[in-house]
Amino acid sequence: MQGNTQVIDYFRHLLRGELAARDQYFAHSRIYEDQGFTKLFTRLDHEMQEETQHADALLRRILMLGGRPDMRPNEFTPGETVPEMLKKDLATEYEVRAALQQGIALCESVGDYVSRDLLLVQLRDTEEDHAYWLEKQLGLIDKVGLQNYLQSQTA
Repeated sequence: MQGNTQVIDYFRHLLRGELAARDQYFAHSRIYEDQGFTKLFTRLDHEMQEETQHADALLRRILMLGGRPDMRPNEFTPGETVPEMLKKDLATEYEVRAALQQGIALCESVGDYVSRDLLLVQLRDTEEDHAYWLEKQLGLIDKVGLQNYLQSQTA
């Protein structure tokens, strides 16, 4: 099936972002594990797997539309502290949300509703799961203090 070249190009862009998000979550989850923050490790490992699923869906759609994927993740720098890692992950989710919204508009403008629906699923996951959870964690740090928060994230 030959898809719209604008949609294919935009999906390549989205794929690179999902791969970067996956790698960022991968790095952060392993840092949390190394520091003994088992609960953060478990959650971020789960997020890494979901980002991999998002990337997989985009990759499959690119191929179905007759395109070739760009598998080079966007650059990122892992955070150093727990709050910094959470903030970087939230900023990434906000970037992904904005990119997905643009992609949805593009797909609608060219009448590719199957691609739009794929992006809507990812947008829902980004807003209702990933970003919401990260916002809650940063809010908890503000409410209970960093030390209490960190203590709650061990075994």
